[in-house]
Amino acid sequence: MAGEGGKVVYGVYRALSCGISPFLFLHLQWRRLRGLEHPLRWPERFGRPSSPRPPGPLLHFHAVSLGEGMAAIPVIKHCVQQQPGLTILMTTTTFTAFEVIKDRLPDGVIYQFAPIDTPASVDAFLGYWNPNAIFLMESELWPNLIMSASQKGIAVALLNARVSAKSFKLWSGPVARPLISLMLSKFSLIAPLSTLEAIHFQLLQAPPFVIHFAGDLKYAAGDIDISENESSKIKDLHLQLANRPVWMATSLHKGEVEVVLWVHKELIKLYPSIITIIVPRHPQQGQQIFSDLLTEGLNVSLRSQSRKISTDTHIYVVDTLGELRSLYMLTPIAVIGGSFLPGLAGHNISEAAAAGCAVLTGPHVGHFSHMVLEMQQLNPLSVLQVSRRELRESLEELFTNAEVLEARRQAAKQVFLALSSGIVGKFWNLIDIHVLKRSCQKLDEG
Repeated sequence: MAGEGGKVVYGVYRALSCGISPFLFLHLQWRRLRGLEHPLRWPERFGRPSSPRPPGPLLHFHAVSLGEGMAAIPVIKHCVQQQPGLTILMTTTTFTAFEVIKDRLPDGVIYQFAPIDTPASVDAFLGYWNPNAIFLMESELWPNLIMSASQKGIAVALLNARVSAKSFKLWSGPVARPLISLMLSKFSLIAPLSTLEAIHFQLLQAPPFVIHFAGDLKYAAGDIDISENESSKIKDLHLQLANRPVWMATSLHKGEVEVVLWVHKELIKLYPSIITIIVPRHPQQGQQIFSDLLTEGLNVSLRSQSRKISTDTHIYVVDTLGELRSLYMLTPIAVIGGSFLPGLAGHNISEAAAAGCAVLTGPHVGHFSHMVLEMQQLNPLSVLQVSRRELRESLEELFTNAEVLEARRQAAKQVFLALSSGIVGKFWNLIDIHVLKRSCQKLDEG
């Protein structure tokens, strides 16, 4: 009965998504004019390819944005190593992800923008690329893509699967639940982030036999090697910051910059040579932050201007893409934003831990709560979770007590190494057993 209800809801969704296609075209053109879509490759969003499809088996990995895309890269690299003759197609939705990920993929991996979830776009995309399997990252549940793939006999898997509290409440409703249940029944593999996520998927009626644990690929993403080009850029900046107390606040959302600025003003009273590095969640906000701080009469420098940091500079605003992992190497202390105001849901803390930073984050960590808890359970010193008011006191202690700072840095690094060890191999085993060997008969079993 639930399956029949899901088919009815899907039929309505398919008809609606088909009907609004002209409006989606206009919306995408509006986004393109605002610089949010690629100026030349936007037709890919309607399933129109810009690269030839090589003969033979093809695996498709899809992530919505940068964080999910970075998490997919280690698995893609492992696939290339295990199956050298296999073609890999990577898609993302956002232009920001494209700008960073395109230079990090292995040679031979095809990169396209994902099609919007309309029948025509999805059918054109699947008809052209004809993948043997599709691997969706985290929570990318698009009805037309999943149902069309299933109808074509294409295996579908969900890696690093998660359901936010808001999504779970929405998906559990009487309208969405039958459709979600129908989509989840089409998966060959669901690899959830945590036990709680697994329970959520089971409550949404995912088949229990497709749910298997492998860990969190965000740990693997934190272990991606930094390129020579990235290293050379950072070396010069490292020299400019030498012998000065430094801390960095990253992935800051609206309202959090004010929190960091207040802390900076308090700390500079104790440490006159301090440098505070501010990394907004969206790099395009950096210019506005820079202008606002200048208006306040603060000594601030902007990363994109490529000016050397002078002894008078006390705030460094980063408005560039793809440098966060490198920047973590510059600072002993990293404060991860998206976590200090109600309604936020945290960001990945493993990259800072991988770099050996003392890691601090706020109380509102959302679906990253499992990562915070997991790291703290292995070593309570690995992550310090503080409120806005506690942030200043915690930073003051780290700057004052070298032993405490070193203990937290070592704890974060050691916990990261423990949690990231072998994680890609675990995912590969699940993919090989539950997807490739069952669905990709043309692949050599290696």
